[in-house]
Amino acid sequence: MSKRNSQAAKTAARERLRAEREREAKRAKAKRQIVVATSLVGVLAIAAGVGYLIVQANKPSAWEAAADAKLVKPANSSGENGTTVVIGKPEAKKTLELYEDPRCPVCATFEQGVGETIEKDVEDGKYKIRFIGATFLDDSLLGEGSKNALSALGAALDVSPEAFVAYKSALYSAEYHPEESADKFKDDAYLIKAANTVDALKDNKEFQADVKDGTFDRWALEMSKTFDDSDVKGTPTLKMDGKKVTGADGENTPMTADDFKAAIDKALKG
Repeated sequence: MSKRNSQAAKTAARERLRAEREREAKRAKAKRQIVVATSLVGVLAIAAGVGYLIVQANKPSAWEAAADAKLVKPANSSGENGTTVVIGKPEAKKTLELYEDPRCPVCATFEQGVGETIEKDVEDGKYKIRFIGATFLDDSLLGEGSKNALSALGAALDVSPEAFVAYKSALYSAEYHPEESADKFKDDAYLIKAANTVDALKDNKEFQADVKDGTFDRWALEMSKTFDDSDVKGTPTLKMDGKKVTGADGENTPMTADDFKAAIDKALKG
């Protein structure tokens, strides 16, 4: 091979090597740009995700929002905030106050043992009954079933006093009242299922809409305040003429029909 050809070959080889290095440099640059762009997209996505979580965390809960919502008072209620719920014949001279929390297991036992007696007494005009609902178990058990059930009771009261009484009985029944730790009443579908055992509420679309829409959520909170502002510390509690009605032991709420009848007869004379 001549020196001229040898030199030309070396020059061509150097040119090919230079060209290859340039192509490799361009590929490396493009790769870096892709990595940077992808990283930037990832950072922006993370920032957006964090921002969304912060916004969601700062949004008020449904019940916090309900506290500021417009107050809708159920029909068949009275008082400034519609929290006076009195059922019975106007001519009945005495009023029995009943304090209950929907999730309260002792309230369920009381209703199952004494509820029918109370309903008969009210129908007979022996006394009127005033219902005061509480929701303190939601705080101690970290739930919302008491508030949700109380709101649904407001929807039943809006239908009629009779529907309210029957629905309250259904919620406290052995079939539908859950364990204290099971927050089943937070589920609207469960509340509606129980309501379908009440003739006036069965397949009642307006009632169901009120339950699902939380129409009486604010009312439930106001009712709970009524309980909180009272001197009653637990449920179930009975009071007549401002005095606590107790069973034979003189301390606790009467839990059987016979004990209740004796306690009420005594209270009516007092």
